[in-house]
Amino acid sequence: MTNFLNIILMLPRYSKKIIALITDISLCVLCTWLAFTLRFEQLILFKNLNFYPVYISIIFAIPIFWLFGLYKTIFRFTSLSIIINVLISTTVYGLLYFIIIGVYGIQGTPRSIGVLQPILLSLAVICSRLAISYILNSKYRPEKNSNKKNILIYGAGQAGRQLARTLKSSSEYRIVGFLDDNDQLDKQVILGHTIYSSNRLERLVLTKSINLVFLALPSINKIQKNKIIEKLNLYKLNIKTLPNLSDIIDGKVSISDIRDFNIDDLLNRDQVEPDIMLLNQNIKSKVVLVTGAGGSIGSELCRQIVKLKPNKLLLLEMNEFSLYKIHEELTTINNNFKIIPILINVQDQEKLELICETFKIETIYHAAAYKHVSLVEENVCEGVKNNVFGTLAVAKASVEKKVSNVVLISSDKAVRPTNIMGASKRLSELCMQGIYNQHKNINTNFSIVRFGNVLESSGSVIPKFKNQIKEGGPVTLTHEDVTRYFMTVTEAAQLVIQAGAMGKSSEVFVLDMGKSVKIKDLVEKIVKLSGLTVKNNKNPEGDIEIKITGLRPGEKLYEELLIGENPQGTSHPKIKKAIDPYIPFDQLELDLKNLKTLLDDNKVFEIKNLLSKLLKLYKSNTDIVDKIYVEKISNKNL
Repeated sequence: MTNFLNIILMLPRYSKKIIALITDISLCVLCTWLAFTLRFEQLILFKNLNFYPVYISIIFAIPIFWLFGLYKTIFRFTSLSIIINVLISTTVYGLLYFIIIGVYGIQGTPRSIGVLQPILLSLAVICSRLAISYILNSKYRPEKNSNKKNILIYGAGQAGRQLARTLKSSSEYRIVGFLDDNDQLDKQVILGHTIYSSNRLERLVLTKSINLVFLALPSINKIQKNKIIEKLNLYKLNIKTLPNLSDIIDGKVSISDIRDFNIDDLLNRDQVEPDIMLLNQNIKSKVVLVTGAGGSIGSELCRQIVKLKPNKLLLLEMNEFSLYKIHEELTTINNNFKIIPILINVQDQEKLELICETFKIETIYHAAAYKHVSLVEENVCEGVKNNVFGTLAVAKASVEKKVSNVVLISSDKAVRPTNIMGASKRLSELCMQGIYNQHKNINTNFSIVRFGNVLESSGSVIPKFKNQIKEGGPVTLTHEDVTRYFMTVTEAAQLVIQAGAMGKSSEVFVLDMGKSVKIKDLVEKIVKLSGLTVKNNKNPEGDIEIKITGLRPGEKLYEELLIGENPQGTSHPKIKKAIDPYIPFDQLELDLKNLKTLLDDNKVFEIKNLLSKLLKLYKSNTDIVDKIYVEKISNKNL
C-alpha cells in the first residue's frame, strides 16, 4: 500500500486532477443510486436505475466543483477547512439540482431525490477529501511519522496558533502541545492541541520525549525572554524562535522562518528604535551612494535605504561577486527606482569625482574598509591604504563635487587603538575632521559613526561559535575575560543613517549600547540554547568544552566607544555625540604624504612608528606580524 501511495504522490498534477474528477463522477453515480435506494426503502439494481438524474448530477456537479476550486486543493494538505468550501459548492449544486428534479420534475424520479441526493453527495465529497488526507499523511506512512521531533510551542497566542497551523503538515515536527504562563489556559484545547501550564514543563519533557521548544512570543521584552530561556535551559532543550510580530500579523510565518535562537535576542537591552524622520531626511527622493556595498554593514545599509525610497541608489564595491550578490538581491525586492552597481577601488579619487558629478550624488555612506583585526595586522600596508586613503579620497571628492552629506563608518577599535585596524580607522576619522575644518565655506555635512561588534556579520565570532558547537566542540576563546559591545546589523545600519541626518561638522556619534558583554558568557548561552551543557571542572561530563587559545595579535581585552568623557546628548535618546580632539589638516597632510611613501615602499616598521607619532593614544600590543615583512626578515636571517 505504501508503494502505491508513493506512486500516486509522484504523479504529475494534471493526473491527480483526473483521478479527483473520476472519483467525483463515481460519487455522483453512487449517491444518486443510494438516494433512490433510501427513497424506495429497497435495494435498486443499477440496471433498473433511472440514469437521467445521474447525468444531470454529473453535468452540474463537476463544473461547479471546478469553479469553486475543489480540484486545486492538494489532498494530503487538506484540513477541516475544506468542509466550508465543499458546503458552499454543494449548496449551489443542490439548488440547481433541486430546481430540475424537485421543481421542474423528471418522469419516473421522485421529487424528494432533488433534496436527498445533494445531501448525500455533500457528505460523500467531504468524507472522500478527509479520508485521502488521513491515509496519505498518517495511517500508511508510519515510518515518516516515527522520525518526527516532538515539540512544544511556548505561547498559545496569535503567533503560536499561526505556527501550529504552519507545522500541521510538517514532515519534521510533531506538535505535542502548547506551553503558556497563563495558568487559566491549562488543559484548554486549541487547534486540536492541549495547552499546558509552563509549570508542567518537567513532567512533559519526561513523559512526552520533547526534543525542542519553539518560542512564539515575539512581543515580550528581553527580561521576560531571558527568564523563559533560563527555565528551558534547566531541561537541556533546544530552542528555536520566530520572526517579529509584524510578520506574524501579516501572515508571513512559515516553516522556513523558524530559526535557531539568535544571540542578539539575548542582549541585555532591547534593540534601539529608529527615528523615522531622521531615517528619511537624507535618503527619501535623493541620490544615495554606498561604498563597500557588498560588505556586512554596507549591504544592510542598502537594504534599509531601499525601504526609504531614494531617487537612485549607487552600489560601489571592489569585490565583483559581492557587488553582483547585493545588486541581485536589491533588484529583486525593488522595481521603483534605479539601483546602479559600480566596480571601483575607493582610493581612486578621480573616479569618485566623476561618479559624484555624473549621478549628482547627494548622500554618501562610506562603509568600504578592511575591518578584521588579525588580517589587517598581517597585511599592514593594504589595510592602511584602504582604510585611510580610501576615506581621504571619498572626503576630498565629496567636498570637490559639493555632496550634501557624507557619513564615515568607524569602529570602537579606533578608541585608544592597540592594532593597525583601529589605528587606521582613527586616522580616517582625523582625515574627515581635518578636511572639514580646513574649508571655511564647506557645503558638505560630515559625520562619523562609531559602534561595536555587529552580530552575525562576516568574521563575527558568533557564527564561528555556532559551527564549533555543531561539530561537537571545543569552542575556542582567546581569553576568559574578553568583553565586547554588541549590536545587531539592523541597529548598526539605522544608526549610521540617523547619525548622518544629525551630523554637520564631522562630529563623532556613538550608540548607547548598554553594558559590554563577556564573550565567555555568550558562548555558554549559545551552548545551552543548543540543548547542551558546558564541559568544565564543575561539570566534567558536559558536552562542549571551552578552550582558551590566547589573545591574537592586536586584540584588546576590553573595547571602548569614547576617547573623552561626558558625551553630549542628541535628538535621539540612544545616540550620543563624542567630543574628540582633531589635528588641523595642514599639519596632518605632510604626515599623510610621508605615510603614502612608506606604504608604497612597504616599510611596515616605519609605518607603525609614524602611526604612533600621529596617534598619541595608539599603543601596539604585539610585534609586527605582517606576512611580507616577517618573510623578508626570515630570509635575511638565513
